[in-house]
Amino acid sequence: MTVIIIEDEKPAARRLARMLEALEIKPQALLHSVEEAIQWFYDNPHPDLLFLDIQLSDGLSFEIFEEVNISSAIIFTTAYDEYALKAFKLNSIDYLLKPIDEDELKQAVEQYQKQKGQLDVKAIKNLIQAETKSYKTRFSIKVGPRLKLVSTNTIECFYSENKSTYIHTNAKQNYLIDYSLEQLKDMLNPELFFRVNRAFYINVDAIKDIIAYSNSRLKIVLNSYNEAEIIVSRDRVKPFKKWID
Repeated sequence: MTVIIIEDEKPAARRLARMLEALEIKPQALLHSVEEAIQWFYDNPHPDLLFLDIQLSDGLSFEIFEEVNISSAIIFTTAYDEYALKAFKLNSIDYLLKPIDEDELKQAVEQYQKQKGQLDVKAIKNLIQAETKSYKTRFSIKVGPRLKLVSTNTIECFYSENKSTYIHTNAKQNYLIDYSLEQLKDMLNPELFFRVNRAFYINVDAIKDIIAYSNSRLKIVLNSYNEAEIIVSRDRVKPFKKWID
């Protein structure tokens, strides 16, 4: 079995190499960056198995696969739980959280030897991007000749009126913004904001009351917004209840 290690922390790479040697597996190479790994794959036959740190010093290791078509199986190594992603569910072999445990390493190698599966790199990359996606934390609002920064934490709701979109803050202020509600979908953290109907996105922390309404709908009362009724449309009631649960 041929193996290489891609790990930007050299002491960690050497430690993993020693642990593999104790299992009678000698790594062919220890690589430490995206750039170095790409060059190595261009110049050498690809190994059976990679031990791959997700976050390297010059970027995410998935950038390697954008340059080189790699068929090797992969065991991910990472110090970050958010990058682990239960990658084995997407046909990778396993992942190991640092500091790597000897018994867990042995189990991962044994699992590889049994399965020898192929990795769906694109699917895992997409999942990582989704898991680590950043959302807007503030909006820049033009107020006369000035720009005002409004933190999303202070926003009770976004609402559409007369083909324009507005912010309502917990200070009872309304501001016109340059985005449509549809555009806000990819900007807002879905754990904090939910689109209850065609006209409103609401902040979960701004909900004051939830009242049963006609036709199996719900009425939302926010802490300060009272300019119009906020009704959860019937098709959104079930996902709304799941969101607040």
